[in-house]
Amino acid sequence: MLDLAVAADLSREDIDVTAVLDHLVQDAAATAPTSIGYPGAVDLDHTAVMTRLGSRLWNNIGDPSDRGGVAHTRVLEQAVIAWVAELLAMPADDRWGYVTTGGTEGNLSALLAAYRRWPTARIFFSEAAHYSIPKIVGMLGAYQAVVRAHPDGEMDYDHLAELIRRRRRWPAIVVATAGTTMTEAVDDTSRIRAILAEHGMVGHLHVDAALSGIPLALDGKLRLDDAGGIGSIAISGHKFLGVPTPCGVVLIRDSVRNPAKQPIAYTNSVDTTVTGSRCGLAAALLWHAIATHGREGHRWRATEARRVAAYAVEKIRAAGWRAWRYPHAFTVVLPTPPEPVRARWLLATDGPVSHLICMPGITKGQIDALAADLTGAVRAPIPRPRSRR
Repeated sequence: MLDLAVAADLSREDIDVTAVLDHLVQDAAATAPTSIGYPGAVDLDHTAVMTRLGSRLWNNIGDPSDRGGVAHTRVLEQAVIAWVAELLAMPADDRWGYVTTGGTEGNLSALLAAYRRWPTARIFFSEAAHYSIPKIVGMLGAYQAVVRAHPDGEMDYDHLAELIRRRRRWPAIVVATAGTTMTEAVDDTSRIRAILAEHGMVGHLHVDAALSGIPLALDGKLRLDDAGGIGSIAISGHKFLGVPTPCGVVLIRDSVRNPAKQPIAYTNSVDTTVTGSRCGLAAALLWHAIATHGREGHRWRATEARRVAAYAVEKIRAAGWRAWRYPHAFTVVLPTPPEPVRARWLLATDGPVSHLICMPGITKGQIDALAADLTGAVRAPIPRPRSRR
């Protein structure tokens, strides 16, 4: 058996490049049927883009609206941004965005813009928020206020109101999550806005919608229109859209931003993004996923994936285990299985709680196999979401 670490040692003169690459592909293929714990759709075929564009550099350096440079895909990036913004009903005269390296960069770009506008703001986020949020707050050097989350993952709005009341002399930047990491809970932005209004707070509402942003928008349940009061959103491209490289989309109200105006002489472009150079191939892959399926195709994908998730709940319960999911969710939560089950199945685990995510492409056959392994396995209790009535 190939020892990958040894085979890939670049200090060697006799590296078998083909063997190393073959090993990576074979290993990924072998584990794919049981890799159901992390959110990456596997039903879309991106071969056409990778074959036609994958052999050269596509650098979308500068602002997406720039036209200079060579070998870029900015026109496709602009199309992606327009499609996502229109799906979210974001006003055409007050929006800006670009294709990012993923949800974390999207969160950073949005929170940086908000913090530049309100540099004395306190940043509020749930303890169930993505791990990138406290990291970004630390990078900004901002004051943070961590809001409790209920066991089901949704923000505790009474605690948010208490924290807001105690800090009402400063602006507030609030991060809501649309699809928390473990349970796919969705924070209620209407309740958050009501709390801010009750205390007369100014500031910014950002939504980290890495997983659930596009599916919820397809349902009409997530909107960035004027009535919604949401100032920015970050969405992942390698989750629901299944792009085979980490990427995402950030959308920010143009009225929030204070962008650079002078072009960089070296690049002849305006430096408005976090990374400067950006992967034009990612923009092309996102464009391809959207262009080949459209709204109705992606709405069908979301519906079918949720049907598989509902089936998973039934099968896991029939195997003698507790399981639950939100009606909108691809995520199925269950007690953490014993080691023999976890050794085979790649499930995301946080102490006594684990989950699988029935992304588009996950099949009922995979669910049946997991349920068979769970049957008769010794299980630990799962915390029940407490009532909030």
